[in-house]
Amino acid sequence: MIDPKTVKDRPTRAYVLHPDLKTARTRRLPEHALAEAVALAAALPDIAVVGADVVRLGKVHPGMLFGSGKIEELGLRFAEAGIDLVLVDGPVSPVQQRNLEKEWKVKLLDRTGLILEIFADRARTREGVLQVELAALNYQRTRLVRAWTHLERQRGGLGFVGGPGETQIEADRRAIDEEVVKIRRQLEKVVKTRELHRAARRKVPFPIVALVGYTNAGKSTLFNRMTGAEVLAKDMLFATLDPTMRGVVLPSGKKVILSDTVGFISDLPTQLVAAFRATLEEVLEADLILHVRDIAHPETEEQAADVGEILESLGVSEEVPMFEVWNKIDMLAPPLREALLVQDARKPEVHAVSALTGEGLAALLDAITTALDDERYEVELVLPFTAGRARAWLHREGVVVTEADCEDGHHVTVRWSARQKAAFEALRDTDSQPG
Repeated sequence: MIDPKTVKDRPTRAYVLHPDLKTARTRRLPEHALAEAVALAAALPDIAVVGADVVRLGKVHPGMLFGSGKIEELGLRFAEAGIDLVLVDGPVSPVQQRNLEKEWKVKLLDRTGLILEIFADRARTREGVLQVELAALNYQRTRLVRAWTHLERQRGGLGFVGGPGETQIEADRRAIDEEVVKIRRQLEKVVKTRELHRAARRKVPFPIVALVGYTNAGKSTLFNRMTGAEVLAKDMLFATLDPTMRGVVLPSGKKVILSDTVGFISDLPTQLVAAFRATLEEVLEADLILHVRDIAHPETEEQAADVGEILESLGVSEEVPMFEVWNKIDMLAPPLREALLVQDARKPEVHAVSALTGEGLAALLDAITTALDDERYEVELVLPFTAGRARAWLHREGVVVTEADCEDGHHVTVRWSARQKAAFEALRDTDSQPG
């Protein structure tokens, strides 16, 4: 068990393992998955990754995950290297975790615990912090082997890595449940406040352009380049956690709201997808989505597929236009980079850029302008007085320009996008009221 005082004096020495199960279906090469896991570990402060390995598994051993021979081999390696923390890039059951920690005499984190640690270190907004706490409590509740004194911390880290051990503090399910109730109440207040801000923003007729993409694809660098903001942009997984929004004036003079979001990742724990759905609501309301891809990454296609699956799980409408932004072309060989910069060589919805150097950015901004120029238009609707649900929806969306009551009903002038028009028509189709 790690002594917290020792952790302060030197970095925690970590070893990363990626279990490669023969029966597992994955589109990733185990070597690339291991590299991503190492990058995840490096995203934590005060962690020094001193080794990493792919461990081939014919089957999962229920009590220990690995076979006895491999456990002994790894244990000797960890002892020789002075390892404090083992990070397993995959799910580890509470029993497996407890047994492996006892056998190896180290702390152990699985993929979910590691990502929770990173999220806790990155969260800055009140809602982000509370969502992390809630996800962490739900994770801990299934284990009851971890201290949760981090609930009173001021910032950073969940305490999994260097917190007190189970012999010092006994986790109590009732106490965790009470804390969950407390956090949910706080979240309700925060969400109500944010909803007021969103409602106010809906009344501003500016389209929302949302940046999405695999973590470390360069979204924050692109956001900074387009807005002049100083969002944390590092070559680090999950550098951005909380959504950031800024106004951007396009070359045409049109103003849009640009939103930077948390990066997606393969095998994101289910409870985290649910916990951070609220922070991705800007994507659900976007008029245009920019899917930023690291085109120089060897598994860029696999990463794009993961992003697509998460967007689908979030319920992002297929009617919302989406551009693929092939970022990091500065890392490609000159002939390939020059070829990608020729628009005729790509699909119309694909744009090659370097957020670092600015190459291709002018063409991307022009394309955004063109895509949004005809996106919102005015039309007059006549709603019967009984169509209260449809009328309330229009006001909630903030698309109402003028409204007057006449003998035949509400005469409403709206300024909306094609997406909003389709959503309104779908609402009316399911509404029992005429109109």
